[in-house]
Amino acid sequence: MSLLDFEVERVAHPVDVIEHIAYAREWNFERTGDDEIAIAVAGHWTNYHVSYAWMPDFESLHFACAFDITVSKARTVELLKLLSLINEQLLMGHFDFWEKEGAIMFRHSLLLAGGAEPTQGQIEVMLTSALESCESYFQAFQTVVWSGASARNALDHAMFETQGEA
Repeated sequence: MSLLDFEVERVAHPVDVIEHIAYAREWNFERTGDDEIAIAVAGHWTNYHVSYAWMPDFESLHFACAFDITVSKARTVELLKLLSLINEQLLMGHFDFWEKEGAIMFRHSLLLAGGAEPTQGQIEVMLTSALESCESYFQAFQTVVWSGASARNALDHAMFETQGEA
């Protein structure tokens, strides 16, 4: 028997766990299938479309966070440079560009091999760390897509931190 043939019984479906957390936190969510849940989150710069999807073949919980910004073909190369600059700074997860849809999204996976169960802390950290990344870099994405700035210039301006108060 190979490891891939080994089946583990779970106490609860991982998406059921997320649904209970979403309900308790009063998040706006919709169960889109047995293996997926969608959550709407309002951010400072835009609204985020979050989904958690259970992938039983990999025993992995896939997380995706998309936001409304459409990338034209003319800005694709510079956007890909920006994604590379951003992704090298991230400890968890990464940004992807889906060329067919012209969409940017943040993705991350939680491996739950061997019957491991997701915890409330893990689910909340996946969400909060993704939202922090999206909020931190949203203006850089917007600057590259809408103003025609270079990836390096957009990132430098988005990461500029002010000291003190005026």
